[in-house]
Amino acid sequence: MVTPSLANTLTVDGERLWSSLMAMARVGPGIAGGCNRQALTDADRAGRDLFVAWAREAGCTIAVDQVGNIFARRGGLDADAPPVLAGSHLDTQPTGGRFDGVYGVLAGLEVVRTLNDRGIETQRPIEVACWTNEEGSRFAPAMLGSGVVSGVYDLAFAYSRMDKDGATFKDELERIGYRGEAPAAPRALAAVFEAHIEQGPILEHEGDTIGVVTGIQGAYWFDVTLDGQSCHAGPTPMEMRRDPWRAAAPIIEECFAIAERNAPHGRCTIGDMKVEPGSRNTVPNRLTFPIDIRHPDTERLEAMVSELKAFIAATCARRAIDHRIEVVWRMPATKFDPGLIGMVDAAAEALGYRHRRIVSGAGHDSLHTAQFAPTAMIFVPCAGGLSHNEAEDATPADLAAGASVLLQAMVQAANA
Repeated sequence: MVTPSLANTLTVDGERLWSSLMAMARVGPGIAGGCNRQALTDADRAGRDLFVAWAREAGCTIAVDQVGNIFARRGGLDADAPPVLAGSHLDTQPTGGRFDGVYGVLAGLEVVRTLNDRGIETQRPIEVACWTNEEGSRFAPAMLGSGVVSGVYDLAFAYSRMDKDGATFKDELERIGYRGEAPAAPRALAAVFEAHIEQGPILEHEGDTIGVVTGIQGAYWFDVTLDGQSCHAGPTPMEMRRDPWRAAAPIIEECFAIAERNAPHGRCTIGDMKVEPGSRNTVPNRLTFPIDIRHPDTERLEAMVSELKAFIAATCARRAIDHRIEVVWRMPATKFDPGLIGMVDAAAEALGYRHRRIVSGAGHDSLHTAQFAPTAMIFVPCAGGLSHNEAEDATPADLAAGASVLLQAMVQAANA
């Protein structure tokens, strides 16, 4: 057990953590200093194998569930007590960085190694999780492994997912040897923590080392289709056209206005546009574009969505444009456990790290674990807020700080 005097000095080996991160970065290397370790590829298998080998060296037992999630377990004094879990993911974007996801897995492993070094036993077991297909870049949707465990998706749905080459999730899971036998279902967990780079610029900009994450923004993904009528760009008078751009332009402006009216947390992004037929001297007959709209408060998010839908309908009616709005994906706004948030706050304070409470703007596996277990997250700064990019970077000192906060919070939860 950990005495109060020891607790304030309990930190991880930052050099060992950095060495492990750099070793994992060499598995599935990218072309510009990052990583390409997409889910269920040979590179993903190699990364999983390396993690499993390290976890076994640290004395952990390994379990793999039906959807490929890996759980490395360090025993506790009460073997039957619900464990305290830390983890994230090892899969990356096609041009991903060295820290997104992998940091949370290896920070959890570093917690185990540090407890071993110090000869510390915890009352509850401690587990480190590697969730399958968090990124969703090869098999959609994202966060699939944790989503099956939480009950958001069923196993048959996960197995049926197909990549662009026609390979199924189930076949690829079996091919790499990670279709396990443990049930992919909710189970009793005393606490779940996920350490992660922020993937945004706030901590770096404000000079804070630790982000105490209070929840995850809710999000809607829409596909909007606007149908008008093609005609020649020269002979057709402006007032006689059914040009979908006349509706699209104010809709786009309204998207930004809605986000601004719901500052500071409102977000609205339009990341693509398809124009048909796509000729410079022809008025298009169809525009299709996605809208990504986000807010951490459920009521505010739903109000933003309602405002947007009403504006689209009114604008299209005024311009004689037919429209269709399809909900492609919805991520609920998620609030983390107040008790665990307090533990992260206390750990950062005890270690003397400058910290702030923050909301995650991106989805994480913690969104799903929060549906059935007390959950919290720990953020550390990343250079320029850049992520999903091979230039993604973080300092060894900040990564060690986040892992040390994770260590202290997990020990407190494991002995509560």
